[in-house]
Amino acid sequence: MQSILVVGGAGYIGSHMLSHLQNAGYQPIVLDNLSTGHRDAVINAELIVGDMGDAALLDQLFQQHRFSAVMHFAGCIEVQESVTHPLKYYKNNVAATMTLLEKMQQYDVNHLIFSSTAAVYGEPQTALITEKHPLNPVNPYGRSKLMVEQIIKDMSEQGILKYAILRYFNAAGADKKKGMKERHQPETHLIPLILQVAQGIRENITIFGADYPTIDGTCVRDYIHVTDLCEAHLHALIWLLTKKQNVVCNLGVGRGYSVLEVLKVAREITAHSIPMVVSEKRPGDPASLVADPLLAYETWGWKASADLEMMVRDAWEASRELIKNEV
Repeated sequence: MQSILVVGGAGYIGSHMLSHLQNAGYQPIVLDNLSTGHRDAVINAELIVGDMGDAALLDQLFQQHRFSAVMHFAGCIEVQESVTHPLKYYKNNVAATMTLLEKMQQYDVNHLIFSSTAAVYGEPQTALITEKHPLNPVNPYGRSKLMVEQIIKDMSEQGILKYAILRYFNAAGADKKKGMKERHQPETHLIPLILQVAQGIRENITIFGADYPTIDGTCVRDYIHVTDLCEAHLHALIWLLTKKQNVVCNLGVGRGYSVLEVLKVAREITAHSIPMVVSEKRPGDPASLVADPLLAYETWGWKASADLEMMVRDAWEASRELIKNEV
C-alpha cells in the first residue's frame, strides 16, 4: 500500500480526499495545523498536527514514512483576506510551501499534486478560460499561488519532481454519507452562506453587486462538486505515478451559474424564502469565471458529473446531519 502525504487533509477538500485515496488502495497520512481544518474530519487516517513550514517536523515525518507522493491542500484561500493581510498569504502559501518542497527534494519524494486556483488568471479575457489564458492575478492570493506554480515548474526543469497543478474554480457540495461540509470560520463561500440563512444562523444573504454584464446582473461562477474534484485528484495521482508526466489542468464544469440562480435552487431545496440584500460590488470580483475543462477530459477521461442542484442538496443534507450529530 503506497503512502500519500496529504498536507491540509483536515480541511474541506483535503478531508474529502482521504476516503477517495483509501477506496483506491492508498494510505493517506495527514499533516494539518488545524488552523482552519477539523480533527473530526480526518476519518480512518493518521493525523499529525503541525505546520508544513516546520522543517524539524517534516524531517521526522519523511524519516518515518516513505511517501509515493504529496498532495498539497494547505493554502490560505480567502481573496479579501489576502488583500488586507498579504504577508499571511506569502508566508503560508509561498514560504511554508518552499520548506515542504525543500524536504521533498531532500528525501527524494518527487511527485506533487498542488491545489492551485482560477485566481491565477485574473480578469477573464474569454468566456471560457483555458489553461493557455494569460496569467495575471489581481490579488495576493492569486499571486501567491502563481509564485508556487513557478517554483514547482523550475524544480521540475531541474529533474527534481513531477507535478500536477490543478486550478480549481468553485468547490461546492459535500459527501453526505460522511456528513462532511464546508466549515470555514468565518464562512465566506456563497452556498454555505445561503444555507446558513435557511438554518436560521443568519438573517439574510448579502449579494455584492447586481449590475454586472451577466444574465441577471449578478456574478457568474463555475461550481464543481467536491467529490468530482477529488476524483480528478485521484486521476492526477495515478497519472503521475504511472506516466511520470507533468500536467496543468483546470477543474471545473464548464458551465456558470449566477448568484441569483444559486439562490433560486437553494430556495427550492430548503423550502425557505432566504431573504437577500444587495450591497456594493467588491473590488476585484470579475463578472464571470467559467472553466474550459476539456484538457482534463483529454488527459484522463475525467468530466464533472454533478449539477448545481446536486451540489446544493448534498451541502444542505450534510449541514443538517452535522447539526443533528452535534445536538
